[in-house]
Amino acid sequence: MTILDTSLSLHEMLFTMQDTTYKAFHAGLIPNIAPERIIGIRTPALRRFAAKFARSPLAADFLQTLPHTYYEENNLHAFLIEKMPDYSQTVAALDAFLPFVDNWATCDMMSPAVFKKHRSELIGEIRRWIQSDHAYTVRFGLEMLMKYFLDNAFREEYLALAASVKSDEYYVNMMIAWFFATALAKQYDATVPYLENQCLDVWIHNKTIQKARESLRIISEQKAYLSTLKRKEAF
Repeated sequence: MTILDTSLSLHEMLFTMQDTTYKAFHAGLIPNIAPERIIGIRTPALRRFAAKFARSPLAADFLQTLPHTYYEENNLHAFLIEKMPDYSQTVAALDAFLPFVDNWATCDMMSPAVFKKHRSELIGEIRRWIQSDHAYTVRFGLEMLMKYFLDNAFREEYLALAASVKSDEYYVNMMIAWFFATALAKQYDATVPYLENQCLDVWIHNKTIQKARESLRIISEQKAYLSTLKRKEAF
């Protein structure tokens, strides 16, 4: 049930949607978040709540109040941003919010609809985000590069842009591998030289091959060849 009762505090409204079984399950997926910061709200229920909450007078104040206490508050914040109709407003809201994103799930569920019509401006923001010192800002920038620039808007320079990211953060490196595995599925001929020429960190290189071999979008002959490119980890 999704309840929007403005006589309650936001926290009270969120706790009406709590599912303790789901909380226990989901806490295992985001181990860097303390369990007491997880309410346990299923994503479809929170999205329905966000659609109602966005029209309430509480939403504007909520977006200005950072940091939030609960994981689900961050997800609610992400859902409000992705529905913003104005491109400049969306970028400003992201710049305010991204430094407070502290887990992969919140980062990955945020995909502003307005970006589809503003690719020419978005690429500049992506270049800025991936230069950040904050891991989830970098991850978000890479995800937007993967989502919006591997199809009709593709340029080979975008592969070099992703490959230029150097990080010790697991969730950044996993996103780089995800990006290149997706690039292999969509732009194979342009992407495979990055593996042939060993342009990526060994772990990212091998993870890219693993994810590509798991993909249903890459043909068996390509998967067989990719297997020959696996590198030995340095110890």
